[in-house]
Amino acid sequence: MSALLVTIDNRGVAEVRLNRPELHNAFDDALIAELTESLQRLNDNPRVRALVLASNGKSFSAGADLNWMARMADYDQTQNLEDSRALAALMATLNQMLVPTIARVQGAAYGGGVGLAACCDIVVASDNASFALTEVKLGLMPAVISPYVIAKIGISAARRYFLTAERFDAATAKQLGLVHEVVDRDELDSTIETLLTTLLANGPHAMAAAKMLIQHVGNQRIEPGLIDETAQRIARIRASDEGKDGLRAFLDKRQPGWVQES
Repeated sequence: MSALLVTIDNRGVAEVRLNRPELHNAFDDALIAELTESLQRLNDNPRVRALVLASNGKSFSAGADLNWMARMADYDQTQNLEDSRALAALMATLNQMLVPTIARVQGAAYGGGVGLAACCDIVVASDNASFALTEVKLGLMPAVISPYVIAKIGISAARRYFLTAERFDAATAKQLGLVHEVVDRDELDSTIETLLTTLLANGPHAMAAAKMLIQHVGNQRIEPGLIDETAQRIARIRASDEGKDGLRAFLDKRQPGWVQES
């Protein structure tokens, strides 16, 4: 049985589904490598318009697999660094996907599972979802996932949850900014489908450019150089084929070329 299931539908929606339900979708070095490679292939595939990260079973992901952690206990610093860099590459790959990404979270999302969710653009969680950054309970810390988690929940919340390792529910995760929508588990798929319909109506190159804009502008000071750069970015996209088609379609009251006829 494959630990990872990847599909692309006729709209260009890719679904990447963790498939280790008996292990609460905990990941090891093999799954990290497979997931990274799959995300890279999808990112290079022009057919892909959006991506949903999901999982089978009761849990989204319990983080690191216990057998993998047992092997890590005997690693030296060089081996640990190689292992950590592989996980860092996974998180960076997911965070830098050009297409919109949606995390479908049910049940437990612990440790690296929180990191996967934090790397997605939109997070939809079931009302029974629970979250925890449990690394300090093991004498470790959530180092690799920290840039993405802190970007979502902020420094103040990180100072609490990184240190206490306490669990928090989906409502709290939404309040912190980690989760965008909390719904009944039976409504997870319909909620995500509504979001996908909205996303697919937008210009694919424009959304990719908007994602890069957010990452570039997010933590910069507002100063003349940044102001001019944003002007250059909108000028470039206005002059692009997609930008011209989008504006003309709006003025002509028609659908732009990227919208599939239903």
